[in-house]
Amino acid sequence: MTTTTLPAQPPFLKRQIFPGLAISTVLLAGIMVLTLALHLINIQSIGDANAYYTAAVQSMLKSWSNFFFVAAEPGGSVTVDKPPLGLWIEAAFAWFLGVSGFSVSLPNILAGVFGIPVLYHLVRKYVGELAGLTAALVMALTPVFVATNRNNTMDGMLVFFLLLAAWAFIRATETGRARWLMLGIFIVGLGFNIKMMQAFLPLPAFYALYFLGSKEGWFRKTVNLGIASVLLAGVSLSWAVVVDLTPVDQRPYIGSSGDNTVMGLILGHNGSSRLFGGFFGPRDGGGQSSLQANQSPLPGPFNPPGMPLPNDNPPRGNAGGPPQEALAACSNLTQGQSCSFTMPFGTVNGTCITPPNLAELACAPAGMVPQTGGIPAGGLGPGSTGGGTPFSQETGSPGALRFFTQPLSKQMSWLLPFALISLVLASFGARIQLPLRSGIHKALLLWGGWLLTCVVFFSLISGIFHAYYAIMLVPPLGAVVGLGFSQLWNWGSKGIWAGVLLFIASAITIAFQWFASNQYGEWSWWMLVAGILLVVGGLTMFIMKRPAYLMILCATLIIPAYWTVMTTVSNPNINLPTAYQGTAQPAGPDGLDRARLQDGPRGQNVNRELVDYLQNNTQDVAYLVAVPSAQQGAQLVLDTGRPVLYMGGFGGQDRVVSVQDLANMVADGELRYVLFGGDRGGKQDIAAWLNTSCSIVPQFSNGNIEEPRPPFAGDGVDQNQGQQPGRDQSTVLYMCQ
Repeated sequence: MTTTTLPAQPPFLKRQIFPGLAISTVLLAGIMVLTLALHLINIQSIGDANAYYTAAVQSMLKSWSNFFFVAAEPGGSVTVDKPPLGLWIEAAFAWFLGVSGFSVSLPNILAGVFGIPVLYHLVRKYVGELAGLTAALVMALTPVFVATNRNNTMDGMLVFFLLLAAWAFIRATETGRARWLMLGIFIVGLGFNIKMMQAFLPLPAFYALYFLGSKEGWFRKTVNLGIASVLLAGVSLSWAVVVDLTPVDQRPYIGSSGDNTVMGLILGHNGSSRLFGGFFGPRDGGGQSSLQANQSPLPGPFNPPGMPLPNDNPPRGNAGGPPQEALAACSNLTQGQSCSFTMPFGTVNGTCITPPNLAELACAPAGMVPQTGGIPAGGLGPGSTGGGTPFSQETGSPGALRFFTQPLSKQMSWLLPFALISLVLASFGARIQLPLRSGIHKALLLWGGWLLTCVVFFSLISGIFHAYYAIMLVPPLGAVVGLGFSQLWNWGSKGIWAGVLLFIASAITIAFQWFASNQYGEWSWWMLVAGILLVVGGLTMFIMKRPAYLMILCATLIIPAYWTVMTTVSNPNINLPTAYQGTAQPAGPDGLDRARLQDGPRGQNVNRELVDYLQNNTQDVAYLVAVPSAQQGAQLVLDTGRPVLYMGGFGGQDRVVSVQDLANMVADGELRYVLFGGDRGGKQDIAAWLNTSCSIVPQFSNGNIEEPRPPFAGDGVDQNQGQQPGRDQSTVLYMCQ
């Protein structure tokens, strides 16, 4: 085992308050208490949290099959578009505490709180207590860290697993024992089964730390990393292989996969779509539905006898291109004419153009038609804006300044300038030797590599990128800030120049914080306190150097601390977790104020008359109702606990069932009602069948029905953006007998 010489540490941190209780331990405990408070204050405001996942947890507790396959609804017709481990953990908590927004978010809250001491110990390993405490405090006061953990999206859980993996890689580097390397890889593989390839982002830094930091021979390290990579693939794909080898008639349809396989989900919706964009969700006909096999995957009385079905007509749209609705809108028009079409997220107005690689016109949303007349890189999907990048209203457009400008700068960038300066300063902390001997360089490689990999990756991708993904940068951000501050503290004994560097780095950071705050219309006189404290700290440095350093550090933390507190006390975005929006709320491409389209607690947006009607008239059938997608069904699942058939999966684009499946289910007494809205997801065949084989329930059609607006968006988009809240004028309830 190698030993690392730590930089000189402030003596007061080791001072004993009581025997065995150092000040550093008390400060760490205080940061944990602060973190817990920030995570729990106003927690009731999250309601059901992300109802798509909460409904899935409720469904998973209905049967072991639903649990294993992470069924999105109790009938087990379709899975969630995520791997299982995070939802398994949430379901375990809900088993003991009951299903609620709080119980399914609690694992992430605990991951956030206990991630604080893990980060402290990992940073302390190489650069001491001061850096560790600074890193822990920065992580606790980063807005996106709190916002994401106060939700049942699984990113906070993933970050905690990756911190544990970092611990194992550090052990492997210091001991030279392959078992620790394999443990680290195993934990990363578990992380893959929480959020798929997002778990691989720190891997370059992990591999580099072991390869350049361990004292083993180069050949042996290469072999060990090769074996570890094979293990990583095995652990990561274990669940996927088991599911894909299961006959489709014995499992749910794999949501958002496009071909009814987990590998299709990994490579498509959770793979290439994250990098390069494309219209949300796969197209119809991407794969055989579960209910097209000889029997449905539903257990017991849910099994209708099946029959071979004719192939569905192939879709006219192409993956990543315009949806069916955009093509149909221009079927009788000419190039350049105005057009409009309706999607689950609202009505889109635009102009007919000829998309690349297609010989027919498509309706491109207004503001998205380039001079070439082609489809923008972001496609015509939900979440796209005038910039052509999916969800750019949430994360901006790709580019080097993405993390420094609205709308992404409010998430975790408040101390990013200081962190980037720290990376440069820390590189001069010691003489470079291979294998690396300096703890500073090992920390720089691990945390700096993790941070830069994420910054570059998220700055460049043009696909599906949500603001809460920025939590991936929070641990390395805190570690690098702690590394830089500790390094300057250590250099402070050599001359005043270190204090000058600290002052300059902090001044640049605070100037950026003022600039960022102004971007969101948030400017108050108290923000000048950060600047005043900085100036006072700079002047005090000539009298009391060490208190001045701490004063300057506090100055850089004032504005991010405020933003974090406001994230906690303001109404949360439970659809897509995000930091405090500020007072200037940016409107979306349709002119709607997104911050005002928030959802309340369970049942607030459910049409009680509709629910009562369905409950009273479906006690003798398995399904409460069939709906176009989880967007319309998740809140019904939470409100009733009944199976709700998501015909199109999460976003309406999956082919979970066919017309023949629906007809069989009606004939077998499993399904009686279908809630359908026009041509949802391009399913013209279902719309035609409903019009010819079913009757409309007059009191629940068109303007007489308020469709449930579930408080969630998963990894897609709020499908009701662009509509009047709670109302879909095209929704019709059909009775099929």
